[in-house]
Amino acid sequence: MSLLPEILSRHKMVRKHYLSLQKGEECQVTYVWVNEDRQNLQSKTRTLYNEPAGIRDIPEWYATSADHTEVTLVPVRMFRDPFTLDPDKLVLCELVNSKHISKVNNRRSQCVTVMDEVKQFQPWFGMEQEYILFGLDGKQLGWSPEGNQLQRACSNAVGANKLCGRDISMCHCRACLYAGVKIFGSNAEDLWSQWEFQVGTCEGIEMGDHLWMARYILHRVCEDFEVVASLDVKPIKESLQSSGCHINFSTKEMRSEGGLQYIEEAIRNLSKHHSQHLIVYDANVGLDNKRRLTGKGCTSSFHHFSTAVACRNVSVRIPGHVSRMGCGYLEDRRPAANCDPYLVMRTLVETCLLGATDEDDEEV
Repeated sequence: MSLLPEILSRHKMVRKHYLSLQKGEECQVTYVWVNEDRQNLQSKTRTLYNEPAGIRDIPEWYATSADHTEVTLVPVRMFRDPFTLDPDKLVLCELVNSKHISKVNNRRSQCVTVMDEVKQFQPWFGMEQEYILFGLDGKQLGWSPEGNQLQRACSNAVGANKLCGRDISMCHCRACLYAGVKIFGSNAEDLWSQWEFQVGTCEGIEMGDHLWMARYILHRVCEDFEVVASLDVKPIKESLQSSGCHINFSTKEMRSEGGLQYIEEAIRNLSKHHSQHLIVYDANVGLDNKRRLTGKGCTSSFHHFSTAVACRNVSVRIPGHVSRMGCGYLEDRRPAANCDPYLVMRTLVETCLLGATDEDDEEV
């Protein structure tokens, strides 16, 4: 039997002692940025000698990109640090190159530009992030040779014989609340160790910033539990179930009385650009969603656009309560669990609010 869990447990106890030591007036800031593959996160920490009052008080820093060139870490949003506590901070950064031009792979700066163009519409977003937990042995958390890891637990299940990982989900939500991330809620999903958390309601670029930081906090919490959170859209190939990141979207007009007509108009626009959206709705240029959107397991078809009221196996859904009230929001269920939120938000807004003029879609 491996001694690794016991050794790691001792390390956590030792760490607790050192983190309890007084450190004076200094403040540690952990810089967090999106890797150039648009899926993974990186971070490093530096000491400041005064607690920053805002994002402008945090200096730029430097890192090395995948091609071994120097890039600048430009702070864009600050959070409290739930791991080392106040006054320490987590700060989300944008990558820029030596000429101070945003790295194309980050996508954030392009999204900021688009959100500035449509700010009069007051675009609101909420994103529903699904993930699956695995042990360090690469097996689904809670798996045993006698068990059935493909058993559907049913969303929102309760009971030790129906799900695994609740402590991790609860700790993640509490850490997000401490940090100031707009965590909306969480729930168990259909597979044994599959969970979801929701971020929102956020306006404009705030949505992407808060989702990326929520993902970072999830991975850090999982470090402490010695497990891995996978955003792979279908990490268990034998299962019909997959992981997505549905996005809820509305404008001031959609939320107002009679807003259903604006929701339906937006959906018509989305239907004309189905294939273009699928290209950007996952991190692997459409390849992941092709594995995920099979038309089974509460997913829509990759090849055809569909919409309906109060139905979950469609591309874009109008929630039942929205239809009854005649206003509210739409839910685009196509984004994959590993999507870049900045790219998804930008695509939605360009299509629904800026009148994308590409020719109508053909079948994918």
